[in-house]
Amino acid sequence: MTDTPSPLRIAAYRRYWLAHLSAVMATRGTVVIIGYQLYDVARSEYGMSIQQAALQLGLLGLVQFVPLRLLTPVAGVLADRMDRRHVAGIAICLDMVIALALALVTATGLHSLPVLFTLAALHGAARVFMGPAMSAIAPNIVPAEVIPRAIATSSIAFQSGSIIGPAAAGFLFASTPALPYWTAFAMMAGAGVLILSLPKMPPPRSSRDVHPVRQIIDGFRYVWNERFLLGCITLDLFAVLLGGATALMPIFARDILHVGAEGLGQMRAAPAVGAALVALWLSWRPLAHNVGVKMLWSVAIFGAATLAFGLLRNFPLSLAVLALLGAADMVSVFVRSSLIQLNTPDEVRGRVSSISGLAISASNELGEMQSGIAAALLGATGAVVFGGAGAIIVTVLWAWMFPELRNARTFAPQYRQKVSDT
Repeated sequence: MTDTPSPLRIAAYRRYWLAHLSAVMATRGTVVIIGYQLYDVARSEYGMSIQQAALQLGLLGLVQFVPLRLLTPVAGVLADRMDRRHVAGIAICLDMVIALALALVTATGLHSLPVLFTLAALHGAARVFMGPAMSAIAPNIVPAEVIPRAIATSSIAFQSGSIIGPAAAGFLFASTPALPYWTAFAMMAGAGVLILSLPKMPPPRSSRDVHPVRQIIDGFRYVWNERFLLGCITLDLFAVLLGGATALMPIFARDILHVGAEGLGQMRAAPAVGAALVALWLSWRPLAHNVGVKMLWSVAIFGAATLAFGLLRNFPLSLAVLALLGAADMVSVFVRSSLIQLNTPDEVRGRVSSISGLAISASNELGEMQSGIAAALLGATGAVVFGGAGAIIVTVLWAWMFPELRNARTFAPQYRQKVSDT
C-alpha cells in the first residue's frame, strides 16, 4: 500500500468530492435521458426510420459541440482569472435552470425535437464552464504529493456518479418521464452549495496581469509546444472520437437488444462500473511505473471492447464488455489526468484543463456526430465496429508519433517550458 495520505482526510476535499459526485450524477443522467428521449421522439412522434433517427443522434452531438468549441477558451481563462469556486458554482446554477426547463417541457408535453436540441446545446454550454473550474480545484486543496491519489479518488466520485446517474435516470424516466430532470435539479442544488462552501481560491497574480486574449493564445501555444501534453490530450481525442459507442446506445437499447430505457440506463452505467472498480484499486495502489505504456495499452483495449460490443447480441455479455471498456478507459484517464496535472504550472492549469476538457468533450460530442452519420450509412453495428477498429489504429500511430508517451516511466514532470509572459 502507498504511504501517501488519503485526500479524504482533508475536509475541503471531502466537500469537493461530494459536490463532484452530485454534479456527475445529475449531468450524466441528464445526458443519457436527453439522448434516449430525442431518439424515442424521433421514432414515435416523427415517424422516422432507425437510420433517420440515428442521424438525429449525430446532430445532437453536433449541437452540443458548437458551444463547446466556442466557449472552451473563455472557460479556461475564467478558471485562471477568477476564484474557481465561483466559476464552477455559476455553471452549476445555469445547469440547474436547464434541468428545470427540461422537466417542465417534458411534463407538459412540449418536448419537440427543436426544443430538445436547444436545451441540449445549453446543457453543453454549462458543462463547458463547469469542467475546467472543477478540474483545477482539486490541486488547490491538496498537497502536490497527494494529487495522484486525489485524482484517483475523484475518479471514484466521477465513476460512481456515472453508474448511479444513468441507471437511476433510466428507471425514473420509465416511471415518470420528467422525474430524472427534477432529480438532476435537486442534485445540482446540493453540488452548488458544497462548491461555494470551499475555501477562497484567488487566482495567481500573474494570471490577472495578462490580457485575456493573450492568455487564450498562450494556453494553446503551451500545449502545442509541449509534445508530451499534446500527445496525452490528442490520444484521447482521436481514440474516443472514433471508438465512442455511447451515442448509439439508444438504438441498441430500443431496436437491437430491445431492453428499453431501463436497459439503456444499465448500458450507460456498465462502463462506469468497470471504471469505478479500477478507480477504487488505483486510489489504494496508484500506478507508479511504466505509466505511458500502460496508458497506450488501455486505449487499445478500449477499442477492442468497443468492437466486441458492436458485434454482441446478448444483453448480459454486452454489459460485461462495456464494463471492460470502462475499466480500460479508467486506466487511461487516471494516467493522462495525473500526467497533465503534474506537468502543468498552476498559473496555466485552468487553460490546460480547459483544452484537455475541449479534447475530451469534442471526442464525445463530435464522436456522437460521427457515430450518427456512420450509423446512417453503415448501420449501428457497422458504425461501432468501425469505430473500435479505428481506436486501435490510433493507439498504434500515437505510440509511434509520440515516443514521449511510451517512454514516460513515472508521473514526474517530463518537460517544462516557461509560459509566455505569465
